[in-house]
Amino acid sequence: MIDSPLMYLFTLALLVAVLSLIQIKTEHKFFDYIPVVVLIYALSMLLASLGVFEQNKEITHIYTLTKTNLLPAMLFLMLLEVDLKHFLKLGKSLLIAYSLAVFSIAFAFIVVAYMFDFNKETAAAFGALAGSWMGGTANMIAVGSALHVSEDAFAYALVVDSVNYTLWVMFLLFLVPFAKILNRFTKSEEKLAYLDKIGCACSMGAKRYWLLIILALGASLLSQLFATKVVLVNTTTSIVLFATILGVIASFTKLRFLNGSNEVATTMLYILIALIGSRAVIENFSGLGMYVVAGFVILLIHALFMLLGAKIFQLDLFSISVASLANIGGVASAPILAATYNKALVSIGVLMAIMGYLIGTFGGLIVGNILLLNHL
Repeated sequence: MIDSPLMYLFTLALLVAVLSLIQIKTEHKFFDYIPVVVLIYALSMLLASLGVFEQNKEITHIYTLTKTNLLPAMLFLMLLEVDLKHFLKLGKSLLIAYSLAVFSIAFAFIVVAYMFDFNKETAAAFGALAGSWMGGTANMIAVGSALHVSEDAFAYALVVDSVNYTLWVMFLLFLVPFAKILNRFTKSEEKLAYLDKIGCACSMGAKRYWLLIILALGASLLSQLFATKVVLVNTTTSIVLFATILGVIASFTKLRFLNGSNEVATTMLYILIALIGSRAVIENFSGLGMYVVAGFVILLIHALFMLLGAKIFQLDLFSISVASLANIGGVASAPILAATYNKALVSIGVLMAIMGYLIGTFGGLIVGNILLLNHL
């Protein structure tokens, strides 16, 4: 049994390093179906369930301290990639499709919460899931922390995120050959040729990890200092929001061009996932079925709204599909879907997905607090 805080962190860091290295070196298709974040969470949770980590005061303290400092640092770095100017160049139809995707997902979560009569814990967990489906796993952690989602509930939400997302990607890829049929139905015209000139918020120059880490920790410190002066809902929510604001402000400066921010942020994300998993001890998954079914109902409502919106605004299948996956799948999958239509359109998937880093936190917090209204 591990009772040392240092050994506790070292074990989790080693777990993250080994799994990440296996993914990078092998590039196996297995990771397309079971993302590395899920494996990190599952194995750290397994270690906790086997009693490898002693739940003493020292380990609890280092867990809280590490999570509190890494979360705003990670958010700051991920938001450095946001480029609002390029995003607004996407064109009217793509912006409508993206907005439709965001609002339909939020609406679907609210409807399903009332359909399934979520209790407080489940409502908070689905609020975190909303953060993921409007942004990414980083947003899920941020929203989950702000809504005080328990480690066990977070585990359910993460499984739903993985299962439903995987099937959704397969479904959207399946639809690609039928683009012309749906485009005739929505009376949309193919006006995507000019979009291959749209750029993305790409980093340039040498990788300066040391500078990025200093900036991220500085942003984390400032966020926590601001949160002690101005409390919005609760301290954690304040920290998340201030870190988001600092990241957006920094994205308008030359800091946006620092190469390596995504790698450092991803490392912090994996460590956070391992930390949360190490506190989850789940004896059974008896309630998991309800979570998965609720997730599919959310996707069904979202799909119907996207189809209706495509008909009303004459949107093509490419626009609504990539907008949907940019929210639900993020930067790892949206560019792949875009490339199946035309490799020149990959940057559109990247831009939409990166915007999720900004939208996901705010959207998840709004949806989560609406779901919790009945439990105040």
